[in-house]
Amino acid sequence: MSDSTPKITLYTYFRSSCSARLRIALNLKNIPYTPIPINLLKGEQRTATNTTLNPSATVPTLIAEHTTPAPKTVTITQSLPALEYLEEISTAPSLLPPASNPELRAVARTLANIIACDVQPVTNLRILKRVESYGVDRTVWAKELTEEGLRAYEAIAASVAGEFSVGDNITIADVCLLPAVWNAQRVGVDLEPFPVIQRVAARLEEVDAVKRGHWRTQADTPEEFRV
Repeated sequence: MSDSTPKITLYTYFRSSCSARLRIALNLKNIPYTPIPINLLKGEQRTATNTTLNPSATVPTLIAEHTTPAPKTVTITQSLPALEYLEEISTAPSLLPPASNPELRAVARTLANIIACDVQPVTNLRILKRVESYGVDRTVWAKELTEEGLRAYEAIAASVAGEFSVGDNITIADVCLLPAVWNAQRVGVDLEPFPVIQRVAARLEEVDAVKRGHWRTQADTPEEFRV
Protein backbone atom coordinates (compact mmCIF):
# COMPACT_ATOMS: atom_id res chain seq x y z
CA MET A 1 0.00 0.00 0.00
CA SER A 2 1.49 3.36 -1.01
CA ASP A 3 1.65 6.36 1.29
CA SER A 4 -1.19 7.95 -0.67
CA THR A 5 -3.51 4.97 -0.33
CA PRO A 6 -5.89 5.40 2.59
CA LYS A 7 -6.40 2.82 5.29
CA ILE A 8 -9.72 1.17 4.46
CA THR A 9 -12.20 -0.30 6.93
CA LEU A 10 -15.30 -2.01 5.58
CA TYR A 11 -18.35 -2.74 7.70
CA THR A 12 -19.81 -5.76 5.96
CA TYR A 13 -22.06 -8.81 6.19
CA PHE A 14 -21.13 -12.03 4.44
CA ARG A 15 -24.40 -12.34 2.53
CA SER A 16 -24.98 -8.66 1.81
CA SER A 17 -24.81 -8.15 -1.95
CA CYS A 18 -23.99 -4.46 -1.48
CA SER A 19 -21.07 -5.39 0.78
CA ALA A 20 -19.90 -7.96 -1.76
CA ARG A 21 -19.68 -5.26 -4.43
CA LEU A 22 -17.10 -3.42 -2.36
CA ARG A 23 -15.22 -6.54 -1.29
CA ILE A 24 -14.81 -7.53 -4.94
CA ALA A 25 -13.83 -4.02 -6.05
CA LEU A 26 -11.25 -3.65 -3.28
CA ASN A 27 -9.77 -7.02 -4.20
CA LEU A 28 -9.69 -6.17 -7.90
CA LYS A 29 -7.87 -2.93 -7.15
CA ASN A 30 -5.52 -4.67 -4.70
CA ILE A 31 -6.48 -2.27 -1.92
CA PRO A 32 -6.02 -3.85 1.52
CA TYR A 33 -8.95 -3.43 3.89
CA THR A 34 -10.07 -4.47 7.34
CA PRO A 35 -13.53 -6.09 7.40
CA ILE A 36 -15.78 -5.46 10.40
CA PRO A 37 -18.69 -7.94 10.35
CA ILE A 38 -22.19 -6.65 11.12
CA ASN A 39 -24.69 -9.48 11.63
CA LEU A 40 -27.94 -8.37 10.00
CA LEU A 41 -29.90 -11.34 11.33
CA LYS A 42 -28.97 -10.34 14.89
CA GLY A 43 -29.93 -6.71 14.26
CA GLU A 44 -26.40 -5.38 14.73
CA GLN A 45 -27.02 -2.87 11.94
CA ARG A 46 -29.44 -1.06 14.27
CA THR A 47 -27.04 -0.68 17.19
CA ALA A 48 -25.83 2.78 18.15
CA THR A 49 -22.31 1.77 17.17
CA ASN A 50 -23.37 1.15 13.59
CA THR A 51 -25.97 3.91 13.19
CA THR A 52 -23.46 6.51 14.37
CA LEU A 53 -21.42 5.62 11.31
CA ASN A 54 -24.32 4.74 9.03
CA PRO A 55 -27.60 6.55 9.84
CA SER A 56 -29.42 4.30 7.37
CA ALA A 57 -28.75 1.33 9.68
CA THR A 58 -27.40 -0.71 6.79
CA VAL A 59 -24.19 -2.17 5.40
CA PRO A 60 -21.78 -1.58 3.86
CA THR A 61 -20.00 1.37 5.36
CA LEU A 62 -16.61 2.19 3.88
CA ILE A 63 -14.21 4.28 5.94
CA ALA A 64 -11.06 5.66 4.35
CA GLU A 65 -8.43 7.17 6.64
CA HIS A 66 -6.00 9.39 4.75
CA THR A 67 -2.68 10.54 6.18
CA THR A 68 -1.40 12.58 3.22
CA PRO A 69 -1.41 15.35 2.18
CA ALA A 70 -3.37 16.04 5.37
CA PRO A 71 -5.09 13.69 7.84
CA LYS A 72 -8.76 13.15 7.07
CA THR A 73 -11.36 10.42 7.37
CA VAL A 74 -13.97 9.75 4.69
CA THR A 75 -17.10 7.76 5.51
CA ILE A 76 -19.33 6.46 2.69
CA THR A 77 -22.54 4.63 3.50
CA GLN A 78 -23.80 3.63 0.05
CA SER A 79 -22.09 1.09 -2.16
CA LEU A 80 -22.31 2.87 -5.54
CA PRO A 81 -20.75 6.13 -4.30
CA ALA A 82 -18.15 4.00 -2.53
CA LEU A 83 -17.35 2.23 -5.82
CA GLU A 84 -17.02 5.57 -7.59
CA TYR A 85 -14.79 6.83 -4.76
CA LEU A 86 -12.51 3.80 -5.07
CA GLU A 87 -12.35 4.47 -8.80
CA GLU A 88 -11.24 8.05 -8.18
CA ILE A 89 -8.54 7.23 -5.63
CA SER A 90 -7.21 4.14 -7.42
CA THR A 91 -7.89 3.97 -11.12
CA ALA A 92 -5.83 0.86 -11.93
CA PRO A 93 -7.42 -1.39 -12.87
CA SER A 94 -10.33 0.80 -13.79
CA LEU A 95 -13.90 -0.33 -13.20
CA LEU A 96 -15.14 1.93 -15.99
CA PRO A 97 -14.58 1.89 -19.75
CA PRO A 98 -12.05 4.44 -21.05
CA ALA A 99 -12.84 8.13 -20.49
CA SER A 100 -12.63 8.52 -24.26
CA ASN A 101 -15.86 6.53 -24.51
CA PRO A 102 -18.39 8.36 -22.31
CA GLU A 103 -21.27 6.50 -23.93
CA LEU A 104 -19.93 3.11 -22.86
CA ARG A 105 -19.18 4.44 -19.39
CA ALA A 106 -22.83 5.48 -19.18
CA VAL A 107 -23.90 1.97 -20.18
CA ALA A 108 -21.73 0.43 -17.44
CA ARG A 109 -23.25 2.79 -14.88
CA THR A 110 -26.75 2.07 -16.21
CA LEU A 111 -26.28 -1.67 -15.73
CA ALA A 112 -24.92 -1.12 -12.23
CA ASN A 113 -27.93 1.02 -11.39
CA ILE A 114 -30.40 -1.56 -12.70
CA ILE A 115 -29.05 -3.88 -10.01
CA ALA A 116 -28.55 -1.25 -7.32
CA CYS A 117 -31.81 0.66 -7.83
CA ASP A 118 -34.31 -1.72 -9.40
CA VAL A 119 -33.41 -5.09 -7.89
CA GLN A 120 -31.54 -4.91 -4.60
CA PRO A 121 -33.65 -2.34 -2.69
CA VAL A 122 -36.87 -4.31 -3.11
CA THR A 123 -35.24 -7.65 -2.26
CA ASN A 124 -33.21 -6.72 0.82
CA LEU A 125 -33.93 -8.16 4.24
CA ARG A 126 -35.73 -5.11 5.60
CA ILE A 127 -38.16 -4.96 2.67
CA LEU A 128 -38.71 -8.71 2.64
CA LYS A 129 -39.69 -8.66 6.30
CA ARG A 130 -42.06 -5.76 5.66
CA VAL A 131 -43.89 -7.34 2.73
CA GLU A 132 -44.11 -10.64 4.61
CA SER A 133 -45.91 -8.82 7.42
CA TYR A 134 -48.58 -7.90 4.85
CA GLY A 135 -49.09 -11.54 3.93
CA VAL A 136 -46.94 -11.51 0.78
CA ASP A 137 -44.82 -14.55 -0.02
CA ARG A 138 -41.38 -12.97 0.27
CA THR A 139 -39.65 -15.58 -1.89
CA VAL A 140 -42.09 -15.10 -4.76
CA TRP A 141 -41.78 -11.32 -4.37
CA ALA A 142 -37.97 -11.44 -4.51
CA LYS A 143 -37.90 -13.92 -7.38
CA GLU A 144 -40.29 -11.98 -9.62
CA LEU A 145 -38.64 -8.60 -9.05
CA THR A 146 -35.18 -10.05 -9.54
CA GLU A 147 -36.25 -11.62 -12.83
CA GLU A 148 -37.61 -8.27 -14.01
CA GLY A 149 -34.33 -6.57 -13.23
CA LEU A 150 -32.22 -9.28 -14.84
CA ARG A 151 -34.41 -9.11 -17.93
CA ALA A 152 -33.62 -5.41 -18.31
CA TYR A 153 -29.91 -6.01 -17.63
CA GLU A 154 -29.78 -8.78 -20.22
CA ALA A 155 -31.43 -6.63 -22.88
CA ILE A 156 -28.89 -3.84 -22.49
CA ALA A 157 -25.82 -6.00 -21.93
CA ALA A 158 -26.55 -8.14 -24.99
CA SER A 159 -25.32 -5.37 -27.31
CA VAL A 160 -22.14 -4.45 -25.41
CA ALA A 161 -20.99 -7.62 -23.67
CA GLY A 162 -17.70 -9.29 -24.45
CA GLU A 163 -15.98 -11.51 -21.96
CA PHE A 164 -17.79 -9.48 -19.30
CA SER A 165 -20.90 -7.29 -19.21
CA VAL A 166 -19.32 -4.32 -21.02
CA GLY A 167 -16.54 -5.49 -23.28
CA ASP A 168 -13.66 -7.66 -22.14
CA ASN A 169 -12.77 -5.96 -18.86
CA ILE A 170 -14.53 -6.19 -15.52
CA THR A 171 -16.52 -3.03 -14.83
CA ILE A 172 -18.73 -1.58 -12.14
CA ALA A 173 -21.59 -3.43 -13.86
CA ASP A 174 -20.04 -6.84 -13.19
CA VAL A 175 -19.16 -5.93 -9.61
CA CYS A 176 -22.86 -5.28 -9.01
CA LEU A 177 -24.19 -8.11 -11.15
CA LEU A 178 -22.55 -11.14 -9.59
CA PRO A 179 -23.75 -10.59 -6.00
CA ALA A 180 -27.25 -10.11 -7.44
CA VAL A 181 -26.88 -13.41 -9.28
CA TRP A 182 -25.94 -15.11 -6.00
CA ASN A 183 -29.14 -13.75 -4.46
CA ALA A 184 -31.15 -14.72 -7.53
CA GLN A 185 -29.97 -18.31 -7.28
CA ARG A 186 -30.87 -18.29 -3.61
CA VAL A 187 -34.54 -17.50 -4.39
CA GLY A 188 -34.78 -19.96 -7.27
CA VAL A 189 -34.32 -17.76 -10.33
CA ASP A 190 -33.55 -19.79 -13.47
CA LEU A 191 -30.67 -18.12 -15.34
CA GLU A 192 -31.29 -20.01 -18.59
CA PRO A 193 -33.43 -17.17 -20.04
CA PHE A 194 -30.49 -14.81 -19.45
CA PRO A 195 -27.61 -16.31 -21.46
CA VAL A 196 -25.38 -13.22 -21.33
CA ILE A 197 -25.76 -12.91 -17.56
CA GLN A 198 -25.22 -16.64 -17.10
CA ARG A 199 -22.04 -16.61 -19.18
CA VAL A 200 -20.61 -13.47 -17.58
CA ALA A 201 -21.40 -14.70 -14.07
CA ALA A 202 -19.64 -18.00 -14.74
CA ARG A 203 -16.58 -16.15 -16.02
CA LEU A 204 -16.53 -13.83 -13.01
CA GLU A 205 -16.62 -16.81 -10.66
CA GLU A 206 -13.20 -17.81 -12.04
CA VAL A 207 -11.52 -14.54 -11.00
CA ASP A 208 -9.40 -14.73 -7.84
CA ALA A 209 -10.49 -11.29 -6.58
CA VAL A 210 -14.09 -12.43 -6.87
CA LYS A 211 -13.42 -15.69 -5.07
CA ARG A 212 -11.93 -13.73 -2.17
CA GLY A 213 -15.03 -11.51 -2.05
CA HIS A 214 -17.49 -14.40 -2.30
CA TRP A 215 -20.11 -14.73 0.42
CA ARG A 216 -18.93 -18.26 1.15
CA THR A 217 -15.36 -17.21 1.99
CA GLN A 218 -15.79 -14.40 4.52
CA ALA A 219 -14.63 -14.40 8.13
CA ASP A 220 -18.26 -14.19 9.28
CA THR A 221 -19.55 -16.88 6.91
CA PRO A 222 -21.08 -19.66 9.03
CA GLU A 223 -19.20 -22.94 8.79
CA GLU A 224 -22.06 -24.75 7.04
CA PHE A 225 -21.86 -22.33 4.09
CA ARG A 226 -18.10 -22.36 3.62
CA VAL A 227 -16.33 -23.91 0.64
